[in-house]
Amino acid sequence: MIIKEVKVKSILTKSNLPLGGYSVNPYIGCSHACKYCYASFMKRFTNHPEEWGIFLDVKYWDKIKNPQKYSGKIVGLGSVTDPYNPQEKIYKRTLAFLEEMKDSGAEFVILTKSDLILRDLQLLKNLKKIIVGFSINTLDENFKNDMDKASSIEKRLKAMKILYDEGIKTVCFISPIFPEITNIEKIFEKVRNICDTIWLENLNLRGSFKSTILNYINEKYPQYSILYDEIYNKNDKSYFRQLEENIQLMAEKNNCKYVNNKLIEEDNPKGHPAIVNFFYHEEVRGSENTGRRNK
Repeated sequence: MIIKEVKVKSILTKSNLPLGGYSVNPYIGCSHACKYCYASFMKRFTNHPEEWGIFLDVKYWDKIKNPQKYSGKIVGLGSVTDPYNPQEKIYKRTLAFLEEMKDSGAEFVILTKSDLILRDLQLLKNLKKIIVGFSINTLDENFKNDMDKASSIEKRLKAMKILYDEGIKTVCFISPIFPEITNIEKIFEKVRNICDTIWLENLNLRGSFKSTILNYINEKYPQYSILYDEIYNKNDKSYFRQLEENIQLMAEKNNCKYVNNKLIEEDNPKGHPAIVNFFYHEEVRGSENTGRRNK
């Protein structure tokens, strides 16, 4: 890993993601090196010539002057990096941010692929409002290892259960959904008793990693090559439209709430997590940056 420390003017930026609010990324780059990571576009703005996944900039910032400014606003950690990448053990920048903001009254949403988050369990429990999402798009450790260097699926599931049992709202973020490879129903059955909500997002292919993924499919899953060509070269959305219908039926069958592009806060009965569809969220382009949910 090529690691350097950088000074930034501010660690909080307004977010254009569907949840709105503010984004926090304590690092630039990510050592999890996910082959499908859309955040690799960041290289255009940071002038990194290195391949995505082999560099990491560690951010330092001036003390946040008025944390209460963000009271009631959504503050999302991990939109273009994993806030609990392995180097967080050393640099503790995510921990530093949470310590600064622990009394702000902000509504934190953390997305990660790491069980390192358990290190901060007591701090998370003391936050006014916190949601922790674990990205899990497969139960196949071999496929996972082909795609990223993050914690194993088993470790993510164990961490999700610990947080859920401690009363922290948890999300299983099934993302990105690989057509015919990601088995949503199997993941649902695995996590339904250890999470409050399931988020769903389709695989988007663009930029330099498009050819990487398509070449991988041609090599490892040639039986799906035609399907991937139709979806990602010919812009055929029928597969995901049908998948949306199947997911809605699954939600109805299991008495789960089903919505599009919203953050579900209600307490859901154990075993009946709400299901949120973020398919094509890049076409929705979310809310005002007020921290309020899309209505």
